[in-house]
Amino acid sequence: MSCATEYLTRDEFLQDAFDDSVPPPQTAWLRGELREGVKHILGHRYSSLRIRFWRIDTTQPRTAWILKEIGKELPITVGVVVDNGVIESVQVLEFRESRGGEVRYPAFTRQFESMTLTDQFQLSGNIDGISGATLSVSALKRLCRLALYLHDYATAIE
Repeated sequence: MSCATEYLTRDEFLQDAFDDSVPPPQTAWLRGELREGVKHILGHRYSSLRIRFWRIDTTQPRTAWILKEIGKELPITVGVVVDNGVIESVQVLEFRESRGGEVRYPAFTRQFESMTLTDQFQLSGNIDGISGATLSVSALKRLCRLALYLHDYATAIE
């Protein structure tokens, strides 16, 4: 049974991420090495062939990603803002499962702030789990790793 709840729209997330000066979207096509890296992080192929992202270059590159990953049975939509290779914020935009929705609370998502991606494609710190939400927690961890990996890719291309 699905209990889909939208907590934040895409536009609201992007306006917050870029202080109302939202750049035009760009596209990362999942081909070759990028596709393999994404598959390594998620443990499976991503659900589409391309991922849209938003990027602005001020004194340091800043990207915003809206990504989806299966929790237990249904996708969780998450927005991640990465500033110069460091997670600035994580927000659950839409949660569709009947359990595990606690991952949307700031008390949980703030744990990701200031994390980076290690050379082993892991988060640089530990995330405390939530009892009864193990699969949702794991999904958010994978998406944050993915956002950091994609940020590195997006900022390497000019």
